[in-house]
Amino acid sequence: MPATSSEALPRQVADAHVAELVELDPITGTHLGVAASAGLLPDFSPAGQEEVAALARRTLRRLDRAEELPGAGEDAERRCARLLRERLTAELAVHEAGEGLRAVSNLRSPAHSVRVAFTVMPTATAGDWAAMGERLRAVPAALDGYREALAEGLAQGLPGGPRATAVFGEQLAEWSGGGAAGGWFEQLVAGAPAGARVELDAAARRATAAVGALREWLREVYAPAVRDAPDTVGRERYARWARYFNGTDLDLDEAYAYGWEEFHRLLAEMRTEAGHILPGAGPWEALAHLDRRGTHLKGAEETRAWLQELMDEAVEALDGRYFDLAGPVRRVESRVAPPGGAAAPYYTGPSEDFSRPGRTWLPVDDRDRFPVYELVSTWYHEGVPGHHLQLAQWTYVADRLSRYQATVGRVSANLEGWALYAERLMDELGFLPDPERRLGYLDAQMLRACRVIVDIGAHLGLAIPAHSPFHPGERWTPALAEEFLHGHSAFPPAYASSEFTRYLSMPGQAIGYKLGERAWLRGRAAARAAHGDAFDLKRWHMAALSLGSLGLDDLEDELSRL
Repeated sequence: MPATSSEALPRQVADAHVAELVELDPITGTHLGVAASAGLLPDFSPAGQEEVAALARRTLRRLDRAEELPGAGEDAERRCARLLRERLTAELAVHEAGEGLRAVSNLRSPAHSVRVAFTVMPTATAGDWAAMGERLRAVPAALDGYREALAEGLAQGLPGGPRATAVFGEQLAEWSGGGAAGGWFEQLVAGAPAGARVELDAAARRATAAVGALREWLREVYAPAVRDAPDTVGRERYARWARYFNGTDLDLDEAYAYGWEEFHRLLAEMRTEAGHILPGAGPWEALAHLDRRGTHLKGAEETRAWLQELMDEAVEALDGRYFDLAGPVRRVESRVAPPGGAAAPYYTGPSEDFSRPGRTWLPVDDRDRFPVYELVSTWYHEGVPGHHLQLAQWTYVADRLSRYQATVGRVSANLEGWALYAERLMDELGFLPDPERRLGYLDAQMLRACRVIVDIGAHLGLAIPAHSPFHPGERWTPALAEEFLHGHSAFPPAYASSEFTRYLSMPGQAIGYKLGERAWLRGRAAARAAHGDAFDLKRWHMAALSLGSLGLDDLEDELSRL
């Protein structure tokens, strides 16, 4: 018999929260594979945001009662309860500060969520296309609600950043199209069955018109209103967002110092590796040489297929030796990302029943040539053994955790920390045998160290330390931060610019890669020390990947116990 609300333990409370959340947020339902969510979109208006917050408050009250019950102290219940309380408290702090009323970004906004939701929808049957049409017809109302929230933010004196606003407007212009193929939504339904095209084309045109209307409002009303607002957020807002993305109240000054420690360590390694490629050259001179004369792939499809082979080979090499992978977890797909998004590759997880597999996405834009050095480590991060193994394993063991721990309770720093640990693991295991691939890995690691430095430094306006090779003693500004980022990575200027816009509009998220990796490494070291010669890396990996989501407050401690 199902437990009543008065006798529900924390995992039951958490799962009830997911069920209610899916009712309010059908995009979350789509990512989970909930069929009933397919034709719907959330209410992004201030009222819709408050409904989600009210659910969080109700769930916290239920959790208070659940934690008093016998059995609530068992490890599985305790972990879930701590995660649920921490996540909902962090979400409410962000909501109550009005952050949802100033959500403009080049990567993370309600408009981006809507667009991504369409990319993970099934299209195999007439029913799938009918749901697509229903959701397309919901786009205008969803974007109107989002615009209402931004307008309320202006009324309350809560502006978004001007730089993120400008870039977001450019993205909306690209999504709304104007070429022969129409906008992004028209291209989305171009492959629909002929009998469904009339209704789908009409719905797609209305969705595109709604994107265009949002873009015009952003250009004519919002952008002028936020023109003089700061792009950085200051210490108070930064600390709030850092808690949200990292699951802990960070010592930001210690984290900033750690970023510099990693910068100097990695710079020394990069100089050594660069000398193996081009004697006497510095790291970025050697990487520029690889851009011209290194190993390259030609064309989006060839690159996509090569990345699929890379992930398939990693699965075969790692399974049975360093991981123990269930059948559904072994499947991951390589895809080309739709145009108009951010420049960075990304991953989308599997549906709860694995009918939609985990997928990596390669942004192409106008590129037709892809250096191998920048792909290998990135796909170990996004695919195998990175995001895919963690998120697919959580999905596989969801019945042993709670639905919340395996899905919507995700902590960014846990995920990104594992993925960066996965890159390092592949280096430790010898999967980067040549200087070309290893320098690419070190360059990717350097980017993550630079993220800690510039994300904290720019938002807080900290001083650049005296031991820095870059503007020692000066205080960070956005212009200096972008110059530093571009000067200490192999990425082209457009990519570096996109990256820094992301940091400005998602404060505290970019630092979670390095800080999360540190927690994973410390937890592994503590477990190895506790077990000595009996330490089994495969067993530890699978136990660690089966814990479900944890904030950095809990992650290192739990990992050390395994």
